[in-house]
Amino acid sequence: MIGVLLLVAAVSLLYVYLKWTFSYWDRQGFPSAGVTIPFGALDSVRRGKRSFGMAIYDMYNATKEPVMGMYLTVRPALLVRDPQLAHDILVKDFASFHDRGIYVDEKNDPMSATIFAMEGSNWRNLRAKLTPSFTSGKLKAMFSTSEAIGDKMVAHLNGKLPKEGSQEIEMKELLLTYAVDIIASTIFGLDVDSFADPNNEFLSITKTINQNTFTDILRGTTSFLFPGLEKIFVRLGWSQEGPERIRELSNRTVDLREEKNIERRDLLQLLLQLRNTGKISNDDNMWSAQNANKGLKSVSKDLIAGQLFLFFVAGYETTASTAAYTIYELTQNPEVMARALEDVRSTLEKHDGKLSYDAIQDMKYLEACVLETARKYPALPLLNRVCTKEYQIPNSKLIVKKGTPIIISLIGMHRDAENFPDPLAYKPERYLDENKNFNPTAYMPFGEGPHNCIGLRMGKVNVKIAVAKILSNFNLEMSKEKREIEFSVHGIPLMPKGGVPVRISRKK
Repeated sequence: MIGVLLLVAAVSLLYVYLKWTFSYWDRQGFPSAGVTIPFGALDSVRRGKRSFGMAIYDMYNATKEPVMGMYLTVRPALLVRDPQLAHDILVKDFASFHDRGIYVDEKNDPMSATIFAMEGSNWRNLRAKLTPSFTSGKLKAMFSTSEAIGDKMVAHLNGKLPKEGSQEIEMKELLLTYAVDIIASTIFGLDVDSFADPNNEFLSITKTINQNTFTDILRGTTSFLFPGLEKIFVRLGWSQEGPERIRELSNRTVDLREEKNIERRDLLQLLLQLRNTGKISNDDNMWSAQNANKGLKSVSKDLIAGQLFLFFVAGYETTASTAAYTIYELTQNPEVMARALEDVRSTLEKHDGKLSYDAIQDMKYLEACVLETARKYPALPLLNRVCTKEYQIPNSKLIVKKGTPIIISLIGMHRDAENFPDPLAYKPERYLDENKNFNPTAYMPFGEGPHNCIGLRMGKVNVKIAVAKILSNFNLEMSKEKREIEFSVHGIPLMPKGGVPVRISRKK
């Protein structure tokens, strides 16, 4: 009998807790949706119907309110739909929303201390130190490495295609290999050719990251929604294969370079410069990491490994997806393809037939294509922040409490006809000065404000290299009928269901 009473009491307490939790936004006076107990807005994710980002997109489309309360399982979060308010949160009112609210434990897990996750003044200091890594001069110095990998991709394609006729190529897979090799070379400083050797160590590490296993899904969820629980997992010694292998590879490479005084023009070299001298030089011609004071170590090897892991995870998927989606949309839109091809051809002619950093910058229409791809297919379909200081919604009496997660649906705003006329149409002309007819405040595929993507220029350069190489060397077959890409139900990024198939042939 006592056992039955205890069970009834426990069930009753759970019921009261859930009803109280899922009435939070009603008590705060906010409009709300996604109140399905106990998964809230993520119930479709739990049922395997939607990915995380698309579930938030559904919440965006469920209302016209500028802000809406929702529930990410048992955690109340605020969805911001109004572009101006979203922009203010990221820029003007940054002081009230300066953290992402995700897992970071600098003391016990230094590798988690990345510029994506760090908070407050520690984030600000690290961001300032890393900013000189991505100047145009530094990117120019690394350009030849990226271009050489583009040439390997072209050679690989030539080896696969028949001499006559076309063949269907899965562009996402091809461009993932391209992106992985660029990350390996320009960030880790490794000589990798995954087209020739698909079993190399770096590519094998890639396959251990973002797998759709129960463990990876659980750890990704706790890192984003329940960082306190993630801290417990880490302190219990529950490590993940991918990050640990990156740590080992990074530390091994750092030891080798410091022991042999090896100097290369890549991001790791700049992080070694920070480690050994306390700063990254603003002089784009200064790459040495040597210092007379051998005892000085400004940052740890684990902190370097953390930044490399972040740039790896953030770089390879976004570069591959954006390039693949751009090429796919070109095959869907013949007029756009013709103009993009002419932009590449005429620019190369102006630069003596050489693809250089300056030539890439001169491809203005290709740039507009990449911008339009980033609108229609934002690499991360949402932005997240946490309220770090109580905040009143402008022109209302609504108060956002400190500690409240803030979610901005980028794909929602980018595919909203109120912000972008005919949002599903692919129109690079939107970004040309004479045609701008959209709400620029609603366009933020690379983030906005102090927390924007630090490597966005490097990412755009690598995407444009891939697209320019393919347009210059191959024919892309036009689709007979337009078809929208379907997205996988796994992960936060917009992963194409079934890949990105494109028919391609050699140029005569």
